[in-house]
Amino acid sequence: MSGRLDLITSWPEALSAILPKLNASIMRLPQSLFLLAVAGSTARASNDKIPRPRGVAPEFAKFYQDQETFTCISNPSVKIPFSAVNDDFCDCPDGSDEPGTSACSHLSRNSPLTVAERPGNSEEELVVSLPGFYCKNKGHRPSFVPFQRVNDGICDYELCCDGSDEWARPGGTKCEDRCKEIGKKWRKEEEQRQKSMTAALKKKKELLVDAGRQVQEIQDHVIRLEAEIKGSEVKVEGLEAELKKAEDEERKVVRSSGKGKGKVNALAGVAKGRVEELRDALSVVRGQRDEARSRLKELEDILSKFKVEYNPNFNDEGVKRAVRGWEDYAARELGNDENADEERDLDEIAKPDDENSGVDWAHWENTEDGCNESDILYKIAAWLPPTLVNFLEDQFFSLKAFLESSNIIAKTEEGSTSESKALTEARNALKSEEDTLKDLKNKLRDQHADLEKDYGTAGIFRALKGQCIKQDAGEYTYEHCFLEDTKQLQRKGGSSMSMGKFVRIGYTSVEELNEAGDVISIEKISLEYDRGQSCWNGPSRSTKVVLECGEQNEILKTAEDEKCVYSMLVTTPAVCPGGDEGDSAPRSKDEL
Repeated sequence: MSGRLDLITSWPEALSAILPKLNASIMRLPQSLFLLAVAGSTARASNDKIPRPRGVAPEFAKFYQDQETFTCISNPSVKIPFSAVNDDFCDCPDGSDEPGTSACSHLSRNSPLTVAERPGNSEEELVVSLPGFYCKNKGHRPSFVPFQRVNDGICDYELCCDGSDEWARPGGTKCEDRCKEIGKKWRKEEEQRQKSMTAALKKKKELLVDAGRQVQEIQDHVIRLEAEIKGSEVKVEGLEAELKKAEDEERKVVRSSGKGKGKVNALAGVAKGRVEELRDALSVVRGQRDEARSRLKELEDILSKFKVEYNPNFNDEGVKRAVRGWEDYAARELGNDENADEERDLDEIAKPDDENSGVDWAHWENTEDGCNESDILYKIAAWLPPTLVNFLEDQFFSLKAFLESSNIIAKTEEGSTSESKALTEARNALKSEEDTLKDLKNKLRDQHADLEKDYGTAGIFRALKGQCIKQDAGEYTYEHCFLEDTKQLQRKGGSSMSMGKFVRIGYTSVEELNEAGDVISIEKISLEYDRGQSCWNGPSRSTKVVLECGEQNEILKTAEDEKCVYSMLVTTPAVCPGGDEGDSAPRSKDEL
């Protein structure tokens, strides 16, 4: 116990001994380092305690750190005392010195003031650096309120649920903090939106799968059509050959021309052709005969010389037999020596026919006989006894039947000029196959055109083509069939009117207000329909269908923007952002 008392009583003395040494050590530190450490510590403490000016979002706090001078954000050449921030007077060209008041609200493009009334009187100077008055909205989402709404006497709970935008309480306005209940409601709605978006993306995926399946089916069909076309082309070639063969056979058949000339004329034409063929064949045979005679004469000369010059004393039985054979051949009297009269006859036959020599074919081909098969017989029968006439009739008709059955002459009715059945069938078969080939090529062309057609990103609208949705509006029902047409249906009476047929997929700009109150242009996918029913004393009706992301295919609104020009607002999962093909349409905020 006494030891502890000694320690306590000696503590002041020990401390007095240590302090001088500690002070000396501190004094030995470089003065600049000590001052820097103190300044840094002081600055950190000071910065941590500097509050953001009213209406400044955390991301803009860095511009408001200097408590002495404020530099305009978009115009750094303009500097003002920091005390001028939020003094309800617009000093900066970009309005950044008034984040918590409405003093610079006239800089917004949505301000009711005209350009002439704005400071600077120039459109180019209207560069607003801040998106609006920042509301913390604790318990909900932070948000920006347009500067025009700050201290306007209205509680803007949809943007500023904590009521901080009416901080001056103009006219006694007091906006209580409702962020807790509004945030709870929003989170519940957001959860539902997320569920709806998930369902929409699932449906979008199904549409993409369906579109891909349809494309694959078309590609498979193209392959089949190409194979069928090749097969049909081969068939056409074969049928063309068969038709040519049938036509050649038809030319050999004796047939009346049906133009006032009888079958004698037709027979003359056939006979002329056959004679020409025989004359040509005779010329060829005579040439072959002359060549054979020349070779025979050459061989005879060789054997004759061999007989004279060979050595009979040479005992070669083969040679002796050959000589004896030649002697026997030479001793025989040949009966096929060239006959001058026969040669003259052949020369005469080989001459072409004309009116002075041979057969005058022109006479027989152009002379009208003016009688049918039986006329000639009865003209002859007039000079014969009756018994002989009956015999000739029997023989004539028997011969005619034989010639017809042998397809030497055509079997036709009196005065008929029809072709043979074989030729008709060959021609019809060729025409039928040519029609089939043409139809296949048309189908192939249509399939290729369909593959090249624009069906949107990843061809997703292919899966929607032909699907129809309706909207009841007063006495009318509006119908939209994707990529086909739009209609206006009379609810009473059932009449319908075309509002346009599908033309193309395009994009259209839609103007909307953002959270800062500025008008912005958003590009959306649109379906354009044209060439509808004509208006009385006006143009043809047309419709532009603007698409938005939605879980269901649904018409939200139909309007006649101008005479006979309509617009529809339609939701569909096909344009929801995300999915396998990426964002399908530009957007500036959550669609759902």
